[in-house]
Amino acid sequence: MYEWSAEVIAVGNEILTGRTVNTNSAFIAARLTSLGFQVRRVTVVGDEVEEIRECFLEALGRNPKLIISSGGLGPTYDDRTVEGLAAALGRKLVYNQEALNEVTRKYKEKGLELTEERLKMALFPEGATPIPNEAGIAPGVYVEVNNTEILLAPGVPKEMEEVTETFLRSYLKRRPNVFYYEEGLTVRGVMESALAPHIKRVVREYGLYIKTHPKGHEINDPYLEVQIAGSSYDKDEITRKVKNVREIISRIAMSLGGKLT
Repeated sequence: MYEWSAEVIAVGNEILTGRTVNTNSAFIAARLTSLGFQVRRVTVVGDEVEEIRECFLEALGRNPKLIISSGGLGPTYDDRTVEGLAAALGRKLVYNQEALNEVTRKYKEKGLELTEERLKMALFPEGATPIPNEAGIAPGVYVEVNNTEILLAPGVPKEMEEVTETFLRSYLKRRPNVFYYEEGLTVRGVMESALAPHIKRVVREYGLYIKTHPKGHEINDPYLEVQIAGSSYDKDEITRKVKNVREIISRIAMSLGGKLT
């Protein structure tokens, strides 16, 4: 019934206790929906290896096309998502050479020591592929199991977004057989916080994926890249919709004193 089902897993005790709001899952679910996936479950699990293992096994038992998790890829003792996935798959944890090179390079550039905890971010389940993380240190982890693709993304929101977008753009092998269309615009002179309520209203009204990517300083030199995307079985319909929303956001940005570049 759900040919293109997907599941989202958020890992972290801080979410379970209410200390952190689970915005990562909202981002991932919205992004997958924009691509035509049907997100069937969003699960939150704590930092225990056995619970993480069970969570992945349960998700894999439902045979989704895609699973994306966030959190638990860092250097601390309670970052255990990779270990939990490896246990679920029955695979050994090994140093991935590509990930090891990347982690080593980033710490050496900062003049920092390569400790066991830092090198831990290059430990992957056997056969996994690293996904570049240009916003941080820990690379994402990509594994394909039978007909399910799995991405482990970091928990820091900017890193999660960076890794997820890179994965969806360059690594995802299979996606729904719908037409996906995307346009963008750049806006100077409008703070992201000023545009945010208008974006929220437009998303609610049109049901598209709209994301602002700040490139400048929020107060001194605001500069935004705005991404507008959606999918449909009707190519002409989604193209018109995205173009229309682009014009709406352009007018809003200019009314707030912004310049389109």
